[in-house]
Amino acid sequence: MSIEAVIEQWQADEARVRARLADPGTASPAQLAGRTGLQVFEAIFAGELPPPPMGETLDFVPIRIALGEAVFQGRPQRRHYNPLGTVHGGWFATLLDTAVGCAVHAGLPAGKGYTTLELKVNMVRPLTDAVPMVRAEGKVIHTGRQVATAEGRLVGPDGKLYAHATTTCLIFDQRAPG
Repeated sequence: MSIEAVIEQWQADEARVRARLADPGTASPAQLAGRTGLQVFEAIFAGELPPPPMGETLDFVPIRIALGEAVFQGRPQRRHYNPLGTVHGGWFATLLDTAVGCAVHAGLPAGKGYTTLELKVNMVRPLTDAVPMVRAEGKVIHTGRQVATAEGRLVGPDGKLYAHATTTCLIFDQRAPG
């Protein structure tokens, strides 16, 4: 598939997702109670729960989430640049942290939460707004009772790797609402 065809497909995927999403916000504990991680994401994709505002702030959106996998798409822009004229490493890290963390979250049962304990990011090439969009693809490596690990890749529509990451997440019991 040509780069142009991939870009067209990615744009169409993003448009389909954005058409269903509610306005960004935060779901209440009552809205999350009793839902598995995957059910939370299904509700976000259905427009029943709001997507987190971070995606709007840094211009990225979930594209696909399944058990143990998450794909987010971001648009690198000049507003994300560091003083050297390339996308800031924090943007790479946030997008990858989101993908790997959501891959872990998607596999959690109801009543469980997670937080990132460690994130390791390797930026292997600079990114500018000349690349119209990138995808962060997260995959779970292992999920235990208290710890999960996942890996992620940040790729362009031409298949180039811009960064890769690993995470360790702590799994914990969430409090019941009220």
